[in-house]
Amino acid sequence: MKHEQPRVAIQGIRASFHEEAAFKYFGENIQTIECNSFKQTFEALQNKNADYVVMAIENSIAGSILPNYSLLLSYAFPVIGEIYLPIQLHLMALPGVKFEDIKYVTSHPIAIRQCVDFFDEYPHLQIVESSDTAACAKRIRDEQLTDTVAIANTLAARLYGLDVLERRIESNKKNFTRFLILTHHENVVKRQPNKASLCFQVSNKVGSLAKVLNIFAEEGINMSKIQSMPILGKRNEYNFYVDIEWEDPKQYDSSIRQILKYTHNFNILGEYERHDEESAVPKSVKAERSPRTYINIKKLGT
Repeated sequence: MKHEQPRVAIQGIRASFHEEAAFKYFGENIQTIECNSFKQTFEALQNKNADYVVMAIENSIAGSILPNYSLLLSYAFPVIGEIYLPIQLHLMALPGVKFEDIKYVTSHPIAIRQCVDFFDEYPHLQIVESSDTAACAKRIRDEQLTDTVAIANTLAARLYGLDVLERRIESNKKNFTRFLILTHHENVVKRQPNKASLCFQVSNKVGSLAKVLNIFAEEGINMSKIQSMPILGKRNEYNFYVDIEWEDPKQYDSSIRQILKYTHNFNILGEYERHDEESAVPKSVKAERSPRTYINIKKLGT
């Protein structure tokens, strides 16, 4: 069944940074599917209750979100895109509330940690941690809290009718989160990819990983990310998650053929257009079959 509005599953509620990232990628004409956890977003996609998942994978300050790499491999939905979102944090309260009336500050623990310099100036404020930035803003609206402020984005302030008391209170103004866009295999869009996310294992021998990395270098492939994760129950065995970028598709095809000789359990998690701020980000997505068959490529490495 085709839906007029793309149904996009996010971790958190409306006006969270995940929804902001979804708006930036798809445009605002979407149906947001709120989920309590990242695993639930994948379940929504698997059960066909959602058409896409938008999932944070790393932050420029906090680093990689490691459990989400395991979800990528476990569910095997293809990555079809990425979006980098600047994280701008604001202090917001009910209309009419003044800063001197504030006793409590509530937000996600990571958001709170990213604003430590601001709160060092106001040690009397009590910090209350919560599971979601937007949920904190919603709670202030729902419970009409006049002694509490939330740390969230402008989307949350607008949706829940709050006033922004202080803007850009984050300590590091160059704070970005990278989000991945995933969908069903049959829903992959035809585009010319120039980036891929891979996962593979190598033998526990001297130089095994170096052979793979040297192939990328020799083919002129830029490796923009590498992340290792231990394989549960197997000593000294790791999955390597690698993001690579290229200018010429021939470079990519050649490198993949070569590294298959030195890897096992090789998976292409997705091939997509890398996000450049200067380039146009797709605002709508049509359900078209991809010319590249992910399942067949995966079988090459087995």
